[in-house]
Amino acid sequence: MKSMFLLQIPVSNPEMISATASEPVIEKLRIIDLVFAPSSLWIMLPLLVMLALAVYIFVERLLTINKSAKEERNFMNNIRDFIHSGKIESAMALCKGNESPLARMIEKGITRIGKPLTDISAAIENTGNLEVQRLEKKVSVLATIAGAAPMLGFLGTVVGMVIAFHNMAANPNNLNIADLSGGIYTAMITTVGGLIVGIIAYICYNIIVARIQRVVYILEAKSTEFIDLLHEPV
Repeated sequence: MKSMFLLQIPVSNPEMISATASEPVIEKLRIIDLVFAPSSLWIMLPLLVMLALAVYIFVERLLTINKSAKEERNFMNNIRDFIHSGKIESAMALCKGNESPLARMIEKGITRIGKPLTDISAAIENTGNLEVQRLEKKVSVLATIAGAAPMLGFLGTVVGMVIAFHNMAANPNNLNIADLSGGIYTAMITTVGGLIVGIIAYICYNIIVARIQRVVYILEAKSTEFIDLLHEPV
């Protein structure tokens, strides 16, 4: 009788206890864990260096180009007045006091006044080309990063898949999912990292190129304006 009483003792929600005991605990995946995973660190570190370099070049070139694109108000009007008044030294001093590609280009043209217009135009054009090359400094590095980062990521993908298939071949009779996940994990992380860095560098490169083209347009327009003012009657 006593044993029957013990069997009838109620258990509070046995299904909940069983489900709680068997439910796996899922860890949250953090970005920093992906970046610094030991299996992919040899690829992710160069990608991080590329990303930092791309951001640095983008900011540095953007500030330089924006500074070069700024034109002093009434600069060309003052140059015209000085030249028409015969004050060549004042025009030279105005150019030297204005640290910009436009001022350096016009200064070169002023030093050629008195020579044929073809010589003046050639001197201005050569100076303009040099100024554009200065603006394009380091921009090729952005293009290199935009192309090399995805390739580096794909290299990690290939290496990760090789590791996965090597583990499969090494243990054909005792294949463990952990042996495969490590290589595939490396492959996926490096692919994502390479594409992210490549996309950022590509966007930065195109922004810089567009800004440089804008400066080139300004220099061409002002050089034409300078040649025209030499034709104007005094």
